[in-house]
Amino acid sequence: MKKYSSKRSIQILAHLLQQYGISDIVISPGSRNAPLAIHFSEVEWFNCFSIVDERSAAFVGMGMARSEKKPVAITCTSGSASANYYPAVIEAFYQNIPLLVLTADRPSDYVDIFDGQTIRQNNIYHQHSYGDFQLLEDSKEDAEDINFDIIKKAIELCIEKQGPVHINIPLEEPLYDLVSELPAFPEVEKTIRQKEYEIPSNLIADWNTSQRIMLLVGTRDYSPELETQLSQLVKNHSVVVLCEANSNLYHEKFFKHIDRYIYNFTEEDWKAYAPDLLITVGQNVVSKKVKQFLRKAHPKQHWHIDPVWQPDTYFSLTQKIEAKPEVFFSKLLKFINLEPRPYYNLWDVLRDKKDAKHEQFLNKAEFSDFYFFNKVSQSIPDNYSIHVSNSSAIRYAQLFDFGNKKIYCNRGTSGIDGSTSTAMGYAIKNPDPTLLITGDLSFFYDINGLWNQYIPPFTRIIIFNNGEGNIFKIIPGPGNANPNTLKEFIATRHHRNAELLAKHFGFLYIKVSDDITLDRVLENFFKPDAQPKIMEVDTADKNSEDVLKEYFASLQ
Repeated sequence: MKKYSSKRSIQILAHLLQQYGISDIVISPGSRNAPLAIHFSEVEWFNCFSIVDERSAAFVGMGMARSEKKPVAITCTSGSASANYYPAVIEAFYQNIPLLVLTADRPSDYVDIFDGQTIRQNNIYHQHSYGDFQLLEDSKEDAEDINFDIIKKAIELCIEKQGPVHINIPLEEPLYDLVSELPAFPEVEKTIRQKEYEIPSNLIADWNTSQRIMLLVGTRDYSPELETQLSQLVKNHSVVVLCEANSNLYHEKFFKHIDRYIYNFTEEDWKAYAPDLLITVGQNVVSKKVKQFLRKAHPKQHWHIDPVWQPDTYFSLTQKIEAKPEVFFSKLLKFINLEPRPYYNLWDVLRDKKDAKHEQFLNKAEFSDFYFFNKVSQSIPDNYSIHVSNSSAIRYAQLFDFGNKKIYCNRGTSGIDGSTSTAMGYAIKNPDPTLLITGDLSFFYDINGLWNQYIPPFTRIIIFNNGEGNIFKIIPGPGNANPNTLKEFIATRHHRNAELLAKHFGFLYIKVSDDITLDRVLENFFKPDAQPKIMEVDTADKNSEDVLKEYFASLQ
């Protein structure tokens, strides 16, 4: 016989999650949230996942939400457990990934009386969430009606904003009282708002009179509708579309390798290639060079298109367009002229020149991180989704073609924490195989991302292990530090490898230390097997930073 939590607030919560189609629950162990764990695991409609480490669990939930494109709920016990959610909450906030954060708590009058595992949990995420709500204890007057309204509002806000929303749930003891039957709760009348958008007439006039139109696309999910719309804009060479690997756009007339084209720009180049109308779509842009370029360019107009975020990234924002890009371009395309503009040809000539030099360098590149990324980009089967960790990994990825594969990276805050957990969460919920390409520090930092029983056997991880945070030998600045300081405290030189970790977590393990072995094992690495696999590419004794610097010098 099924046994459910007797807590009325938890029964209402479960009912409303079902009403809104939220079925995936990531549960971290604890006593205070035991009523949630008991209840969700007993209701067959929910898919429950046990992840011990709360920091990892929150990123796993975020990866699931990214894969499913709908909210995922995460729940933990009281105290510091809730604080461990915070890195993933911030990442989800800046990427607009819907997480419903359910933190169990001690009764509200227990705060600051030195009761165990009791901290100030209410509003703990308030700077990086779209809503913070606290339920009433069941014993409080009108708790059932008030909690019903609070939970409904919180769920709808999570769906509307497509971002994290927090519900703090004070629970009185006893925590383990159960019932065998559930009450009938009312059906929900959903009130999620949908904004209408109409294009101001002046925008159409501004488009038609602009001669140098650039559209820059940052981090975003693949959208076939947006791909088709932007393809219409470049068909007759009307605009320049710059995008990155994690923009998930694939048309051959889009400029996909920004740093390859602009890395060595002079002051004269800044002026020659600057737009007069800049249109930006999506979230964070990886390329620091393009940010420098556009901040110096001072375009006469800058429109940003997003239903939630309106950042003035390039210090020139003139128009905040609060709409989905697909909605905006569907309307814009009805009115604008798509005549050819010489601006496109200017960029196209630049692309041909830099692409030719890129190919020349590939023919002589020695075994290194650069060599590794080139080989891997050509070897990944078409059905894989790719997750790339931060720092040097995503920067290398921008330089190569990965075909039409979906590429993801946690660029909301651009930290190395949570890359593995996010990728594993995505893999757990996605029917197609997932590949994580990660640097060594990012991998070792988040090894608890492998600490669960749900990772599919067709999951693959490739670690390029250069024995340090090699990014600090690539970017300008850290090289000015004392060499010993750089080695120990910034780049953090180490001699660890992942072989025993792979065995511990049930992964097959392959080590690569040279180009011949890499070429030999890549094809078999992606073939089906009974276990997930880790390939570790050891480049620790290679001067990868020098190879990358030589590459950019060769593009001049």
